[in-house]
Amino acid sequence: MASSSSSSVLVLFILLITLITNNVEAKKNHSTSNLIRIGSNLTPDALGNSSWLSYSGRFAFGFYPQGNGFAVGIQLLNPPQNTVVWTANRDDPPVSSNSTLKLTKRGLLLQTEGGPEVTIASGSSSEEEGTSGLEPEEVETTAAAAMLDSGNFVLYNGTSFVIWESFSLPTDTILGGQDLEAGRSLVSSASVSDHSRGPFSLTMNSNGNLLAYPPNSSAAYYLTAVTSLTEYCKLSLNMSGFLVIENELGGKAIQILANGSHLQDNQTTVYRATLDADGNFRLYLHSFLMASVAIIWSAFHPCDIQGICGFNSYCEIIMQNEVECKCYPGFVYNNASQKSLGCYHNFTVDGCTEDEEPRLRYKVEALDNIWWKNHPYSVTPSQNKEDCSDSCLGDCNCWAVLYNSTDANCRKYKIPLLYGKRNSSKPSKGYIKLLQPRNMEDTPFNTPDLPESPTVTESKNNSLILILAISLGSIAFLCFVFAISSFTTYMHRVHRYEKLLKDSSLALADPEYFTLQSFSYAELERATDGFKEEIGRGTFGAVYKGTLSGGSSSKTVAVKRLEKVVDEGVREFRAEITTIGRTHHRNLVQLLGFCIEGSRKLLVYDYMSNGSLADLLFKAKTMHSSWNERVRLVFDVAKGVLYLHDECSVHIIHSNLKPQNILLDHTWTAKISDFGLARLVPNETKISSATGGGMSSAEQVRRGYLAPEWQNNALISVKADIYSFGIVLLEIVCCRRNIEVNISTPDEIILSSWVSKCFAAGELAKLVEEDENVDLKTLERMVKVGLWCVQDDPALRPFMRNVILMLEGTMDIPVPPCPKLPSLV
Repeated sequence: MASSSSSSVLVLFILLITLITNNVEAKKNHSTSNLIRIGSNLTPDALGNSSWLSYSGRFAFGFYPQGNGFAVGIQLLNPPQNTVVWTANRDDPPVSSNSTLKLTKRGLLLQTEGGPEVTIASGSSSEEEGTSGLEPEEVETTAAAAMLDSGNFVLYNGTSFVIWESFSLPTDTILGGQDLEAGRSLVSSASVSDHSRGPFSLTMNSNGNLLAYPPNSSAAYYLTAVTSLTEYCKLSLNMSGFLVIENELGGKAIQILANGSHLQDNQTTVYRATLDADGNFRLYLHSFLMASVAIIWSAFHPCDIQGICGFNSYCEIIMQNEVECKCYPGFVYNNASQKSLGCYHNFTVDGCTEDEEPRLRYKVEALDNIWWKNHPYSVTPSQNKEDCSDSCLGDCNCWAVLYNSTDANCRKYKIPLLYGKRNSSKPSKGYIKLLQPRNMEDTPFNTPDLPESPTVTESKNNSLILILAISLGSIAFLCFVFAISSFTTYMHRVHRYEKLLKDSSLALADPEYFTLQSFSYAELERATDGFKEEIGRGTFGAVYKGTLSGGSSSKTVAVKRLEKVVDEGVREFRAEITTIGRTHHRNLVQLLGFCIEGSRKLLVYDYMSNGSLADLLFKAKTMHSSWNERVRLVFDVAKGVLYLHDECSVHIIHSNLKPQNILLDHTWTAKISDFGLARLVPNETKISSATGGGMSSAEQVRRGYLAPEWQNNALISVKADIYSFGIVLLEIVCCRRNIEVNISTPDEIILSSWVSKCFAAGELAKLVEEDENVDLKTLERMVKVGLWCVQDDPALRPFMRNVILMLEGTMDIPVPPCPKLPSLV
């Protein structure tokens, strides 16, 4: 214990010393002894005039070669190779050698050959929007610039105050003395030589967690896990090599990620933390004394980086920390020269047919020590790995299985297979399903040479009878043998198919692993007392309250009797409800089971004792509809929609989001219902299903829950749900329906239009006149988010992940345009 205490004191002492050193260094860096004056310029091809150096010559700002031209950025000049640590306008194409970089009173401008002037840095009030659209008095005049020894390029005004700095806009790197503030992200470069935006990103969350995002995904995974309820955090790299997460307000270190220096000389070393092109976050030490670069810390084991290998490929370490992306059996590379782009099937997948034996068409190939990150669609106990591999052959949806000897479970996967890796420490065995080699065409048999027929001579009658008897007996015997053989083969196949059907139904109905239970119609009729108590009715049918008895306990449930369901096969219907049953989230109503008997199809859900959100908002003003409760309900609904769009194994567009389909459990937690059911109604009724239960299409259009693209026959995406969420958000905030006809003032009839007018006039308090203890900042934030969500153009609506970030206040919200006035006809 004494040793541990002394170590903690030593670490805190080192942090204190380094913070003091950083402050001194910062003051020295902001010295005006190395200023760049107005009128100075740089050109790529001018000898000795392509960059501005820092005081010590460690850093250079200016042009550097990229591709077939030049880019503008900051380089760390450390032999044997310079390192780019910041790039301006990194997604712009390289400029030619005839370009000029000029420092003017308006800031740092880039003049390209035959093109307009591009602003690299300016003293505008919005550092990310530049000077576009600003009046001259809104742009702070630039008086000088400097490349500091910390690696920070700054602009000064006439009073030597810094009005712009590169440290506030990091690309893929932070340097010693630089912070990554909450809401900011590092984005990897496309490659070692191409510094445009790459596929990986790392975001600093305000609650103290670093979130890593793989390519083409909105689902983050944690680099750190800060369990304390901390706000206003940032990632800091100090001049002495401490990479820490600290409280932005108090400067308190919450978590030390890396300690790189051990008090090395800051005059001869530079530290940088970079999100590299391969997705790994690393801390580097540059030694000017030794002219060397060393990696002193890495965030991930190479194969633990999600997205380092594309779909249908897996990561394997071949030597030291070098990795190789390999295709699974039956797959080939999308691009053999870039193996990280993933793989595709080398044969056509035309689905299963019920009149063929899958085991005759497919085979499996084994892979030892493999693991996949994506969630299996089925988990069942298995006696051994052979049974596990055989179960995939008879399953049309299965293309890979994983048998884990630790828990003896068999996990089934669809394609694509995500984030695979091979690790000798994993006690698992994978099986990939492949097509059997096609049968070779039958080759004609060669007829052997037969001896000449003997000369037929006269025979006696008894000889003829004997021959006929033997021939007829032989034929009868062959027929008997054939009949016995056919019957035996038939019974064997019947037994085998019964076993396959039993295995598949077990995998679907086992409540421990699939959470879905199959009920008979008689069971549900008894549970609902003959469907006596109707508690709701919607587009998909009526809902009844029931009680399921099991042993000494009973459970209250809601039984939905589906009407107007697509007349599809049992297999297809089971596939759809299996998709719904695999969703698990605290803000979704849980599907418990189902019943399929002929045309009668029923679903069994958890019972929500406090009714719908519509009842709470529009029928009774209770204590549960206070301002704080309504804010919590907004977050409940948003998190449920985010799960449907981005986080569940099969992404789901709800198409029917409204207060009537948002239910409240006994703890007043909002839970979304009726998701996934839009796929079960016929095409001609999809508009009415999207417009809501118990109302016609015209009625729902009038009430405004329907996104404009539904009426325009445009492509329907998750943005249609975003529109519906925006209407629901405004209804929750204002505690009234979107369209109210019995209003004294015509301006207040349409809620979204009234909210927009109040926002433009700065009179948001009118929206919540009857509420007490309303936080006006939260009200303004929610109103702005709601107005963005109800834009007519789907491209203007944010995705749900950004909606939540804006609601939390971790992402800036621009001023929304006024939404188009919906028609009341």
